[in-house]
Amino acid sequence: MNSDLDSDFATVAATERFFCSEGARLRGDPIAGTASHGVVWVLIEYRGGWPLNGFEGLGLEPETKELVLAAAKAARVRVLLVRRPGPRRREGQSHWAVLHHEDSGAYRQQWGTWGKDEDLAEIASALNLPGTLGYPPVILVCTHSKHDQCCAVWGRPVGRALSEQWPELVWECSHVGGDRFAANVLVAPDGVYYGNLDVESSVATIKEHLADRIHAEYLRGYTDLFPAQQTAVAATLRRFGPAGRNDYRVVETSRNGDHWRIRITGRPPHPASVDVELHARRATPCQLTCRGPAMSSALVYELISIRAV
Repeated sequence: MNSDLDSDFATVAATERFFCSEGARLRGDPIAGTASHGVVWVLIEYRGGWPLNGFEGLGLEPETKELVLAAAKAARVRVLLVRRPGPRRREGQSHWAVLHHEDSGAYRQQWGTWGKDEDLAEIASALNLPGTLGYPPVILVCTHSKHDQCCAVWGRPVGRALSEQWPELVWECSHVGGDRFAANVLVAPDGVYYGNLDVESSVATIKEHLADRIHAEYLRGYTDLFPAQQTAVAATLRRFGPAGRNDYRVVETSRNGDHWRIRITGRPPHPASVDVELHARRATPCQLTCRGPAMSSALVYELISIRAV
């Protein structure tokens, strides 16, 4: 066990503190419909400590950092810091990547290396390029302890376990959202969020994912969809069984107040068409993150009906 993880667990054992992930599990917070929206990601390998606000907090060359941030903002992409699980490697160049998920279901990636800050300027140009097909997906495990302690306590063991199985695919990453669902895993550019994972469930879930069989149990959502649509797809997977990432497509969404109707089409052997009805409501206010003591009320979507048509 590395020293960072030793420190995290020592803190847990030595003090009585609130852990948002424990609270969410005790309440039974639904995870479907909670994935952050996005179809492009920028990854920057950084082996030092990660500031609370990730890339923005790094002490990099100002002009280069501003160039990357401006390009990312214009493209509406999230910049994530990444590193390999386990002891921190100090030697050699670091990597960066731009990952794209297209509407067609195609996944494109562009990778580069950087040794000095100015090299990161290539990311701004890469955001305007189509990228290359054929790369395997990237498995990102949130372990951003300065953002939320649960991410490190749950995420680091999951990152190590996944890395033992798929060492070339797995990275630890900075904040991806949904701290209370730690351990969180994002598969990109597939654009699939999983949550509430532990060592055993994470290995089983990613094994199925890489075989193009996505299950509903730990699924937070597909990042190209919005929360109600994510919930509808999860309900469809739960009702009709696992399916590939592109086997279902949301083709119609309507809303009347808090009532949602969503139609999903499927590829054989899955149902050709599924109608899902949901009711949106605010959950009872509670503390949703370890760092934020304010009480907040999450929006949840409850299944009313689901039927193949």
